Order: sequence, then C-alpha cells, then structure tokens
Amino acid sequence: MSPDLPLDTKVARLHELLGRIERDFAPAAFANSFGAEDMVLTHLIATESPDIQIFTLDTLRLPKQTYELIHASRKKYGFRLQTYTPIFEVVEDFENRNGQFSMYDSVENRKSCCYIRKVEPLNRALALKKAWLTGLRREQAPSRKDLGESEFDADHKLTKFNPLIDWTEDDVWAYIRANDVPYNTLHDKGYPSIGCDPCTRAVKPGEDPRAGRWWWEQENASGQQECGLHVKAVDVSGLKSRVGATA
Repeated sequence: MSPDLPLDTKVARLHELLGRIERDFAPAAFANSFGAEDMVLTHLIATESPDIQIFTLDTLRLPKQTYELIHASRKKYGFRLQTYTPIFEVVEDFENRNGQFSMYDSVENRKSCCYIRKVEPLNRALALKKAWLTGLRREQAPSRKDLGESEFDADHKLTKFNPLIDWTEDDVWAYIRANDVPYNTLHDKGYPSIGCDPCTRAVKPGEDPRAGRWWWEQENASGQQECGLHVKAVDVSGLKSRVGATA
C-alpha cells in the first residue's frame, strides 16, 4: 500500500486487516507502548477488534506521562491490559553490578538493560501467540525502511504485523484528532518518540524524530539505534542464563 493513498483508504484497509488478524490468527496480541501510533491501534482494537489482546512492557522506568496515559486509556476504552515487567532479581543484580545509569557508560550496557527490561518480558508476552501487532512505520527510522506489513518472526515463531507501516506522521495525527484519541502529553513538548525516562529527550527543530532516543550514542549510530524488540538480538547469552535461572 502506498503512503500517498488518502487516509480514508488506509483506515478502511486497517479495519479489514485487524478483522482478518482477529479471525485467522487467534490468539493475537498487540504490543502497546502507548506512543502516538499505538494509540491509533488502541482505539481501533479496543472499539472494534476486542479479541486481539493488548499488552504493554512496563520497564519500571517509563515517564510519568506514559503511566498517566495508560491509566487514561484503560478508563476511556475499558480494555483489559496485560502488563509484563522485568524480573526483579535480574534488574537488582544488573544494577548492583553496573549502577542504575550504566546505559550511559557503553552501548553494551544499554543493550543489556534493554534486554532485561524489554526483550525478555516480550518473550514471555508472546509465548503461545500466533501473531503480534506493532505500531511501526517505515517513516520512523532508517532501520525500519524495509519492513513489510506482515512477516514471519522466526525468533518467536509467529506472524508479526505492522498495520501502520505505510502511514505518515500526518496520517497518525489526523486520525488522533478526528477521533479524539488520547495521547502522551510529551508529544506536545518535542518528544516524537518516547521510551524509558533516562533514555529519552526532546528533539530540536530539524533533528531526526528518533534523535531523542539514546541520544548520547547518536554520533556513532547513524540513527540506527533500536532497543532489540524489532531487530535480531545482540549477544546476551550471559544475561539469558541469569534470567533463565531466576525465572
């Protein structure tokens, strides 16, 4: 589907796709980070495709505004939200060895923190699922330009759907405004992409939309940083063994 199609056409296609996922890929689950894109999917899934499960990864370090939006969304739409958090003992061990802000010290530490707080909980969330949905868009980052609307995820052995893959940022915000969809107030303060509080800042005029994520790595990363949820996992064999021993 072309990004140049009218929004009404994209919305109609999205309705059709969600209905097919709900019907043919049960149990399917939507990984909701409560960004602007995810709020579009939250609105549609909660109101029209309630058999698609909704879950979120609470890293325990999200901004206050994200927790407020989670509460407001549950109150507005009345959906059941499954929350997955990192294993406390693993977080405790990692922070005792490296400190609470070791992500600033090295890319390895940052990716390890992401694995503990995001990737491992995602693995639990996707267990026994046939499909998972994301709010990824090609326009968001160079690392996402080749993503398709659907693809087989060999790591999790299920189908991964990116229903908004061809939507533009203007599409997302037009839909939010037209349907009175709640959104994170940090978006109004220069945060186009929102992750954990220590790892997210506002972007400056003219900066890449994801320049506020892991910004201290920006010089060497060419805007390609990812937390590990949507790329092949980094070598975290030592972490995997500790997580497995604790779970």
